[in-house]
Amino acid sequence: MRIISFNANGIRAAARKGFFDWMLKQNADVICIQETKAQEHQLEDEIFWPKGYYCYYFDAERKGYSGTAIYARREPDDVIAGMGAEEFDNEGRYLEAHFGKLAVVSLYAPSGSSNEDRQASKDRFLDFFMPYLRGLRRKRREYVICGDWNIAHKEIDLKNWKGNKKNSGFLPHERAWMDELFGKAGFVDAFRVVNQEPDQYTWWSNRGQAWAKNVGWRIDYEVITPGLKDTVKAVSIYKDERFSDHAPLIIDYEYEFPA
Repeated sequence: MRIISFNANGIRAAARKGFFDWMLKQNADVICIQETKAQEHQLEDEIFWPKGYYCYYFDAERKGYSGTAIYARREPDDVIAGMGAEEFDNEGRYLEAHFGKLAVVSLYAPSGSSNEDRQASKDRFLDFFMPYLRGLRRKRREYVICGDWNIAHKEIDLKNWKGNKKNSGFLPHERAWMDELFGKAGFVDAFRVVNQEPDQYTWWSNRGQAWAKNVGWRIDYEVITPGLKDTVKAVSIYKDERFSDHAPLIIDYEYEFPA
């Protein structure tokens, strides 16, 4: 089973940069996209409805902002848009698809980097989302929660960790939240199951020479339930082409994608 997670930073912009041409060659079972920045009625072109996939979009009410999508090789048994939290559902941040006993989520967690109000919203999201995640653990499903979590967990997960201790995305309470996610809450960082190397980043600032010098952050994850931990087979971050300020995260699982 191959699952791809990708923050497009505008799905129309990513399309112009060749994302869909690349995606269709990846033989993925599910592709989760975040930050579509489009309303579904703006995506009439057939490129946004790739052949061989069932396509689902969950838009933010605000135009040109946020939004998530899932493309699946087979039709899901069910698709759930939102978590029942108006503040975040209005921003199209959570889309869940069921395939038998497997659930795949496309998640776009808030960023707090633009101002204090956005950090406050991000903190409200974290307060809401942890109990929600614990509720998912009680369901009889395996979960793959793909997306831009907007937090680098450990010092190894960003180049300039010393200079970012007071910045959103690496604040002590955000990192403690990730400790709980991968600790008491019982979820697993699929990438780190098989790759413990430094300099493994998925996002680079557009400022300066961040991309060229690989001064990045690893903030895109596939977060899985423990039953899938031993099935993680191979992980990669695709950087040969640049479709966005994020790179696609590709993870292969020794797991039969439900027919």
